[in-house]
Amino acid sequence: MISEYALRAALSDPRFPPLEASELPACEIEISVLTAPKRVDNPDEIEVGRDGLIFELGGRRSLLLPQVATEWGFDRERFLAEVAGKAGLPADAWSHPDARLWSFQAEAFSEGPRSEGE
Repeated sequence: MISEYALRAALSDPRFPPLEASELPACEIEISVLTAPKRVDNPDEIEVGRDGLIFELGGRRSLLLPQVATEWGFDRERFLAEVAGKAGLPADAWSHPDARLWSFQAEAFSEGPRSEGE
């Protein structure tokens, strides 16, 4: 199943051009193992760098991994705005009364290009 999703991400994600065979040697593969999501009733509970977010409103849904906020230097408000934007909604949509948020943690495992001698 993991290999199937990796292939989908590399070849069929509509947000990015398909991976070319020539790009494969330079790729870093990262797999994140997620904990069960917990409902977030108060956004102040979200800890940037520890928590990932799942957002849902009006039939739209999005997910951002915890490492996204860290890698991009997001604070909590920006992280919430980005997860709403990823769902194709305005940045403040996370605060809508019907919006639902869940947090989760993730352990990431990565394998990247190796230099000779490794």
